[in-house]
Amino acid sequence: MRSFSRVALACLSIASLTLAAPLSAMAGGTVAQKKTLTTSFSHDYSAYYTVQRVSVQTNCFPDRLEAILKHIAIETGHKPMVTSGHRPHSGHSQHNRCFAADIRVPGVSDKTILAAAASAPGIGGIGQYCNGIIHVDVGPKRTWNYCSKRRSGSKKG
Repeated sequence: MRSFSRVALACLSIASLTLAAPLSAMAGGTVAQKKTLTTSFSHDYSAYYTVQRVSVQTNCFPDRLEAILKHIAIETGHKPMVTSGHRPHSGHSQHNRCFAADIRVPGVSDKTILAAAASAPGIGGIGQYCNGIIHVDVGPKRTWNYCSKRRSGSKKG
């Protein structure tokens, strides 16, 4: 019985030590404790975009792509709506690797969306389709426009 009590006491003291650090950081603990507490969380950019329907897969987007969507939201003043995200069977597309998003930004002109995307840090490909969808990705830098009479760039989206 005595060894059981020692084990139980050891478990309680370990639990109280692991809880004490975050609590002391919230109550004005040391800077090191606060830094550890705040850096353990990753950025959640999903508040800066919506999805067109629940089947659109965005949970694998890297932070770089989500930061681009955030930048577009801030620059345009409207949340982008992701119409297509991860498409696992899309060949050599950046969508296959979950590095691309096709978006619309309701109430914002394509020209404004393209300008916001072009100024986003870390942007790779930017494409425009005739149906009002804009493609953004974090792959190699390239552009294309399938709505103009003369196509520019190469498409690997």
